[in-house]
Amino acid sequence: MNEKVAQEILDKIVAQIFGYKNPYTLEQFQQKFLFDVRLPVEVNDSITGESTWAQSANPVKFITMKNSQNESGVVPFQDFTPPPREMNSLEDVLAAWNEINYTTTERYLDSLNVFESDNIYESEMVYRSLDVHYSKNILFSDGAKNSEFVVGSQRSNNLAYSARVEDSTNCSNSFSVSWSANITNSLFISDAGDMYECMFCSHTRGKRFCIANIQMEEEQYYKLKKQVIEWILST
Repeated sequence: MNEKVAQEILDKIVAQIFGYKNPYTLEQFQQKFLFDVRLPVEVNDSITGESTWAQSANPVKFITMKNSQNESGVVPFQDFTPPPREMNSLEDVLAAWNEINYTTTERYLDSLNVFESDNIYESEMVYRSLDVHYSKNILFSDGAKNSEFVVGSQRSNNLAYSARVEDSTNCSNSFSVSWSANITNSLFISDAGDMYECMFCSHTRGKRFCIANIQMEEEQYYKLKKQVIEWILST
């Protein structure tokens, strides 16, 4: 996984949701649409000095998962067992703790092609993300499960070809969805369920071709949707 592949994945997601060629680079998309999504932060391995990615920058010392498991002898105390010593005070305890208290970064379990991410489980093709489980082709996300071709998921699951989805489930071909379920081909949906081809709707369910919870004729709906998409993708 690298930036080139991540860009290709983003291009596919945008084309599927909006039906247009993606006009944004990875950085542009992240800055415009995902500015408030919690993402991994860049820190340095405290032993090797190499750049690595962590869930939080608050800990003082870091070590990559790869280096913490290193058995080549390059990393001191790779088993984190220092020699015995006397401990007679709280200061002694804290000093000993400081010697071995490294926060592990870039934690990937049973995953492939993961880049600049942390807490990734049984997933593949993940870029700059956190807490991804059983998913594939995930970009700039903080909590995605059982999902594929998603950018900007937050604590959501069962997503496909969607962007900026927060606390939601069972969404496909949709953009900017919050606290909703069973959303298809829709834009800007919140606190709703069972929505198909709807825009700017909230606190409703079971609707088709609605804008701001107002029922529209299908032809007029698609005419306005085209304008909305052009507005979203305007640079």
